[in-house]
This record gives sequence, C-alpha cells and structure tokens, in this order.
Amino acid sequence: MPGPILHLGAVVTCAHGGKAVPTEVSSCVFVSGMAVATIAAPYSIAGCAFAPPPGNGPCVMGQWLVGATSVFSQGQPVAIQSGKSTCTPTGTPLLPMSAQTLVQAT
Repeated sequence: MPGPILHLGAVVTCAHGGKAVPTEVSSCVFVSGMAVATIAAPYSIAGCAFAPPPGNGPCVMGQWLVGATSVFSQGQPVAIQSGKSTCTPTGTPLLPMSAQTLVQAT
C-alpha cells in the first residue's frame, strides 16, 4: 500500500500519545529538506501515558516492521505512513500523525 515517506520532521506517536523519533535517519535521501527514516532504525518514545500493570509498559521503543517495497535508502526500505510497526513492551503500533505529502512510496 503506498504512503508518504516518513522523515525526521514527521510527527509520530505511540498509541498512548508518547512522542516517537527515529534513533537514526538516512543521510543519503531527503524529502522536504529532511533526512528520511528507514525501517532499520528503531524509534525512541518519550512521554507514553500508558499506566500498565507491572511488567508491560509504558512504550519506550518502536520499530517499523514493514515499509516501502520499492524505495530504499542505503539498502533499507524507507518508513512510510501506511507501514506496519510495533512498540515495546506494549505491542501497540506507532501512529504517524503527519508527514510530508510530496513524495509517496510503495
């Protein structure tokens, strides 16, 4: 499924509202003047509001599991808004709230 490519300026959260940012971006490909994220690097999550039972939270890291199938940077699929992801330790997905809209990937 096509979707906008996620970049350093994209707004991504965990399912509980924590802010997620990529721990590493590609320095080879830029969209809207910012480096793109690939599925290789995890996202760091801060401010997750989930108050779980002991041993299951809050969200601290997120990882894209499925990204673009035809657009790569440094040999890795780029992260896209319609991609599949998971947060640890809760297992909930990352939620891209906004991203650049000029470049789409499949």
